[in-house]
Amino acid sequence: MKAVVVGGAGFIGCNLADSLMGEGNQVTVFDNLSRRGSAENLAWLRSRHKGLEFVKGDIRLDHAKMEQAFSDADTVYHLAAQVAVTTSVAKPREDFEINALGTFNVLEAARNCGGNPSLIYASTNKVYGGMEDVKIVKKGRKYAYKDFPQGIPENRLLDFHSPYGCSKGCGDQYVRDYARIYGMKNVVFRQSCQYGPRQFGVEDQGWVAWFAIAAVLGKKITIYGDGMQVRDVLYIDDLVRAFRVATQKINAAKGKIYNIGGGPENTMSLLELIDFLEKHLDRRINYAHSDWRPGDQPVYVSDIRKAGKELGWEPRISVENGVARLIEWVKENRHLFKGF
Repeated sequence: MKAVVVGGAGFIGCNLADSLMGEGNQVTVFDNLSRRGSAENLAWLRSRHKGLEFVKGDIRLDHAKMEQAFSDADTVYHLAAQVAVTTSVAKPREDFEINALGTFNVLEAARNCGGNPSLIYASTNKVYGGMEDVKIVKKGRKYAYKDFPQGIPENRLLDFHSPYGCSKGCGDQYVRDYARIYGMKNVVFRQSCQYGPRQFGVEDQGWVAWFAIAAVLGKKITIYGDGMQVRDVLYIDDLVRAFRVATQKINAAKGKIYNIGGGPENTMSLLELIDFLEKHLDRRINYAHSDWRPGDQPVYVSDIRKAGKELGWEPRISVENGVARLIEWVKENRHLFKGF
């Protein structure tokens, strides 16, 4: 198989590219290297795979480069994005141009490249909005859904909240509709919180990795809100496997939307992560509270049963095991976090 990983030097992209090339597939990474850590991830990939192809390009601008890269590809994985709600609030035009217009450009390049590749798009649970109508209860030091024990399903009404939710939701619906209108082999993954090695998390995005990095380096952590917010979290190896399974079962998956996350068996609150870090590192973690951030859901847990039923996929790596692996990776790669 030949694959193009758009955003392939990012956290998810480099892990996906590594997995694909590890099994003998030909991979082209398409990335503008704008995100912190992307150059290091690209260097890591090159050190492991001599046959890696790299195209430096921007999904907002480089239409011809994308068409050429896609022309002989079997699959395009679209992972390039502006990824932070806070950044989208501060820079809504940039957020729109990357996530909405950029995704439209990727779709047009795939449609016009002459090769009819499959296309899998990394969307987000933020398309469901704040879900203010969903009843929340407290359970100890964490929040939980009162009426959704399996999490939020894919047929939940869309309610884009924040410029990020709007831009990603726009891409989400364009990817789905291009499958209907043009017969493209597109799949949408509405992803929850993913974490793992090669993730250069920062305060406003990638919270599990950021907490781990800050804890190992002795940096102060700010918890926005009361810390009882809960997310289902998914280790990167399980996410990569979901992309691989959808690729293999594209005839069943095309035109569909799947929630991809840790599900109800892999949830964690911010305070629970602090507790785990303290236990694993055997010391107190320096943190403080601040105001809630706009669009922050008290709880988000994905109902992942559709992916289990139709793709035969479910998470295999527990929260405890995954976070422990992430901590060890950070400890072994302190040199990558100079200036954090």
